[in-house]
Parts: sequence; C-alpha cells; structure tokens
Amino acid sequence: MLFPVVVCVLLGSGLGFDLGQSTRCVAIPPQLAVCQDVGYSEMRLPNYLGHRSLQGEVVPRSEDWRPLLQTGCHPQAQAFLCSLIAPVCLDTFIQPCHSLCLAVRDSCAPVLACWGQLWPDALDCDRFPDHEEMCLTPASKQVEHIIKVFPQPGCQDCPAMEEHSSHKTVLDALCQNDFAVKVLVSQRRLEPEFTVEGRVEFVHQGPLLPFNTHSLLQQWLLLHPHCAPGLARPSRTQLHLLVGVVQPDGMLVLSRVFPWHKRDAELTTAVRKWKHHKC
Repeated sequence: MLFPVVVCVLLGSGLGFDLGQSTRCVAIPPQLAVCQDVGYSEMRLPNYLGHRSLQGEVVPRSEDWRPLLQTGCHPQAQAFLCSLIAPVCLDTFIQPCHSLCLAVRDSCAPVLACWGQLWPDALDCDRFPDHEEMCLTPASKQVEHIIKVFPQPGCQDCPAMEEHSSHKTVLDALCQNDFAVKVLVSQRRLEPEFTVEGRVEFVHQGPLLPFNTHSLLQQWLLLHPHCAPGLARPSRTQLHLLVGVVQPDGMLVLSRVFPWHKRDAELTTAVRKWKHHKC
C-alpha cells in the first residue's frame, strides 16, 4: 500500500500557500476523477496545496487520494479534500472549516492508521479557520449522529480462514458471533480491485442493517487490502460465509471466513440447522 506514504510526501510542501497570490480559473478536467460531481466546474490554480500544473501535479497527485475516498470513511471527505485540490473559482478561496477538518480527520485517520500512517501534519486542523460563515462547514450534528450509529469496519488482523469445516464447527461459530452473511467476493483489474458482488444473503442478521451491509463489507475489503487476496483469485469469484461481531463502539470485526465451495454439504447443513438451532 503506497498511498499513505505518497500522501505525506505530496503534502510536505503544501499549505505554505499564500492566499494573497495571483491565481487563475481553469475547468476541472475529466481526468481529475476524485473531484468530479462536486457541484462546480471550475477550480483555481495554484490550488491550496500549492500545485501549479494541472496535468503535471494536480491530476496525478489527486489519484493518491482515491483509495482513502473509496473507503467512504466520511461522507464529506471528498468535499474536504477537493476544497484543497480543486478549490472552487470564486472571488476568494473557500477553505474547509476547522470543524469540518476535525469531522473528516476523526473518521478517516483510523483508516490511515490501519495502513500504518498518521493523519498528515500538513492537514493539521488548526490551520483552518474557525469562523464558519467564511469556510466550508460540516454536516449538521444530527447527520453526524446518524452516521455514527451505523456499524463501521474496524482495523483488525485478518480473520481465520476455515477450510472444510464440519457443520458443528460452523454452528459453534454462528453461536459465538453476532452475525453471519453469505457473500461473493471477486478480484478484478478495475478499481476497487476486490469487490463484494451481487446481493448479501443473511444467515444471521444480528445488529447489521440490510440497507448498508453490502457497502459496509465493501469498506472492510478496502480497509484491509492485505486480507482481500485470500478471499478471491484473479478474475474469479468466491462464495464465503463471513461471521463476526459488532463491538460496543460500533466497529465491525470479521472473526472467521468459511469458503463455500460447490457441493459443500457441511456448510449447507449448518445453515439449514441454524434456523432451529439452540446455542
């Protein structure tokens, strides 16, 4: 995972930017994929990170943020980063507010920590203004509260891969964990490389929410790229039974993975018996 190291390097000289210097407005190019659909079509150069060349600096360096944004670590992470990468072309620079920086940092710094990196010093939230009428504000506290009550993937060691388990072993695992889901995982050449395919089938729903479990498991794959290769082979899909817990702080942790091969009678028997099983 090269992304966090590259981010620390590219931000090393950022935010030494002089807000009073001369700038020009340019169209946001299609190649600047991370800042598409941000609600405006023109940006200022140099940007807030001090990048002057659109094709030489802004576009290639913006791609280093893609893995973090793909995790969905915060719903305003794109708005926060793009206000620095591709600031809107108005009469003055619109910086992110101190409060927005804190909200994004508190949600996204754990992702960087999972990848072995700290939140970049160049994005120290104390660098951003407190006066919210002059900067990009965070979502309402009510929206933030709703976000926090949803389960989130936690940083963890790779779950145990259980090959050829007996139906009793599977039933014991179901009893010891909060949830169990049946999912297809595929590896492909596109981004993201590993993805949850199709519908998630609940064997034991527990505290999971049907409308966001697919994206929750996709976030888990993005957060744990070192674990993902064990779940799928190149250009193929693999069916799994994933079991885990949701901790009191809302963090989802996968504890065991049961590969579900064709004609796997033991897993089929365990799932059938689970409907009437008493732990």
